[in-house]
Amino acid sequence: MYKKLFWKIGLIVLVVATSLWYSFPLDKRINLGLDLKGGMHLVLKVDTSELPADAKAGAPERALEVIRNRIDLFGVAEPSMHLQGDDQIVIQLPGLTDRQRALQLIGETALLEFKMVNNDPQLFKSALEGNVPEGYELRYIQNKDASKNEPILLEEDAVLTGDTLVSADVQFDQASFGEPYIGIAFNSEGGKIFSELTRKNVGRRLAIVLDDKVLSAPRINEHIPSGKGIISGRFTPDEAKDLAIKLKAGALPAPLYIEEERTVGSILGQDSIRKGIYATAAGAICVFIFMAGYYLFAGIIANIALALNILLITAGLSLLGATLTLPGIAGVVLTLGMAVDANVLINERIKEELRLGRPLRLAINNGYNKAFGAIFDSNITTLIAAFLLFQFGTGPIRGFAVTLSIGLLASMFTAIVVTRTIFEFLLMTKAIHRLPMFRLIKDTKFDFIGKRKIFFTLSLVMVVLGMGLFFYKGKKMYGIDFIGGQIQEYSFEPPVVIEDVRGSLKSLGLADAIIQQDKKDPKVILIRIAQDTSYMVEEKLRESFPDQKIDILRVEQVGPAVGNQLKQKAICAILFSLAGILVYIGFRFKHFDFAVAGIIAVLHDILITIGFLSFSGRVIDLLIVSALLTIAGYSINDTIIIYDRIRELMRVNRKVSLFDAVNLAINQTLTRTILTTALTLFVVVALFFFGGEILNNFAYTLLIGFISGIYSTIFIASPLILVFQRKRSK
Repeated sequence: MYKKLFWKIGLIVLVVATSLWYSFPLDKRINLGLDLKGGMHLVLKVDTSELPADAKAGAPERALEVIRNRIDLFGVAEPSMHLQGDDQIVIQLPGLTDRQRALQLIGETALLEFKMVNNDPQLFKSALEGNVPEGYELRYIQNKDASKNEPILLEEDAVLTGDTLVSADVQFDQASFGEPYIGIAFNSEGGKIFSELTRKNVGRRLAIVLDDKVLSAPRINEHIPSGKGIISGRFTPDEAKDLAIKLKAGALPAPLYIEEERTVGSILGQDSIRKGIYATAAGAICVFIFMAGYYLFAGIIANIALALNILLITAGLSLLGATLTLPGIAGVVLTLGMAVDANVLINERIKEELRLGRPLRLAINNGYNKAFGAIFDSNITTLIAAFLLFQFGTGPIRGFAVTLSIGLLASMFTAIVVTRTIFEFLLMTKAIHRLPMFRLIKDTKFDFIGKRKIFFTLSLVMVVLGMGLFFYKGKKMYGIDFIGGQIQEYSFEPPVVIEDVRGSLKSLGLADAIIQQDKKDPKVILIRIAQDTSYMVEEKLRESFPDQKIDILRVEQVGPAVGNQLKQKAICAILFSLAGILVYIGFRFKHFDFAVAGIIAVLHDILITIGFLSFSGRVIDLLIVSALLTIAGYSINDTIIIYDRIRELMRVNRKVSLFDAVNLAINQTLTRTILTTALTLFVVVALFFFGGEILNNFAYTLLIGFISGIYSTIFIASPLILVFQRKRSK
């Protein structure tokens, strides 16, 4: 026995040492997501509809290569790019600060063409009057002041393109006060064409056209045999650098369209980290104080396990190379509450054994043995939800699923192995002889089942009212993740008057825009719009408020096609989660009535939560769906505990009726049900108040769902077993 104990102590020491090694220093071990350190996440669609059949097949791969070359030349640290599906490119640019510049660098085709300017004044006059001759096109040389754009008549066919370029570098014209231009050089084939072109057309103008925009049209003063030239256009240094990058990397084979964008500024990322730390600390302190105050010495041992749980999560993230996202921080906080569940269950079982007069060693052994099945089952059901979140989620939501999964596995290890080993060591060394704990609720004998019809009716009314409002609101209930659109969030220093912002943007014709000011932080302005107008909005705001320091906190954009895909994935995730829980409970309890009753209760909690979201004016997005799946996994936990107690009571006393067994099981587990839900609510409330605006809706959803979960466990799931059994016996 002692040998086995020493092996367990050795295992724990090894796990702790390994975890410390992989966890510290934190800033070097943990990869932060874009929503925490700032950056841009893009999903681009490669539009091959206008390409010839032979060019369509490899267009996405060629586009990815061009984008990779551009970003490498731009100098973004640790970018990530890959193909997704048949025609999508996913790009992640951590630490990016200039969103607009990055979008232009990535998305512009950069098709460079050289076209001859026609000198015939009659043809030019005719073109200005609207009669453009065949084989020609009327264009304008771009100027920052649009009123000064110069019209020119170009030959339609290009005499040379950028395909033959071998270099493009930024240089500065000292004669023009250091104005930047791009020096270009052609390969041998392009050099010959350029040499012949300049020899034959001395005195004529040659237009330099990029993506159908005329940059300049210099006059050819002499024959240029070197195969080198310059592109000027009154560029800023950044514009010149970006153009040189695009020309070096080559033109995109097809147009790109943004299907999804998530951009987070570094200010919001730092704020999210700070608020995440506050929420974690507040939740942990509440749980630690309660456990130590209520369970006394046993609670202190549980707190050691909880602290180790956090260490194991950080080590797990580091070891797997996983990314910690803002929802992932929420997962850490939530795991604290869920980890307590196992410790409460064990301590309540030990308390029961002690009340029955068992010796301390036997009471502890029996407590762990009897609690194991319920702990295992409840964690498996939550892991099912987490697995489906990972399968169907994207980006930060996957981060939540990974963190939650690591936390659940860690909590099983710390609650079942670590705390038991500590107790065994203390018993071996005779350091403890008794284990006092407080008792919240004495033995109760409430007739929960007898009042079932009242609660069935109450639940039905709440579900009908909530879902009625949900369907009445229709699309207004969905965030941009599911219906498409754009959210822009700005910070103004000093704050501005919301009506001034609305007045400033009125000229842009944004009739459907929703413009809001953060009640807690008046510096923050949130703009919701159906289409991508971020360029216009940002420029207009900077023009209208020149005395304010304006920072982009975040921009989120989802196209309609991606929105529909995400909605379908969300529905599939919820349905598969319910199906997985149904199958598992049916298998574990060897009776489908238990499984069906449990799923009805979970579905009840999801519908009640959606109803409260409808009444509170909140919208459903991907983060809310992850909360609903968490509710599904957590809600069934309480139900499993009662089901496990029903099974135990009927196995011990075969004469007890199902009616009495269900009532007795609810009463016997009432303290545990209230305590675990209350402790989990501690951390969720901490998230609600300290987690920041983005996690506020997530925490609100969990609050409603967890409260509904304790209600449905007692008043829906348990009585339904009796209803099903009676119908079956008729």
